[in-house]
Amino acid sequence: MKDDSHIKKMITDAGLKVTPQRLMVLRALYEMNNHPSADQVLEFIRRTNPIMGTGTVYNILEVFADKGVIKRVKSEKGILRYDAIRESHHHLYCTDTEKIEDYFDNELSELLEDYFRKRRIQGFEIDEISLHIIGKYSINR
Repeated sequence: MKDDSHIKKMITDAGLKVTPQRLMVLRALYEMNNHPSADQVLEFIRRTNPIMGTGTVYNILEVFADKGVIKRVKSEKGILRYDAIRESHHHLYCTDTEKIEDYFDNELSELLEDYFRKRRIQGFEIDEISLHIIGKYSINR
């Protein structure tokens, strides 16, 4: 969990003004740590701040994503979710539970980067490589 000074710095580094609403949204994403949808973020915030507006949360999430403070992640069913972790990583998507989990593997990341460095895609500039691995968790996890 990031402290408020780190969260404030992330907001100001993106060229945004720190507001109580922006702090609440970004803090919620870090506390939830589960790639929530906008509605899930709103529900989480409303537990302690019932007057938080729906439009406010949606707008803040979109501004944060546009400014690179957070990332958008789509589920296999096309549901837009949000990820506060900006470091390079991949995602595991469980088709049974629809859970999206972070997957860190430096060797895999280096392998993918090396592959695309050698085999450029003509007319396309890669900003980031992130794998979305789809499957189901076994019971004996």
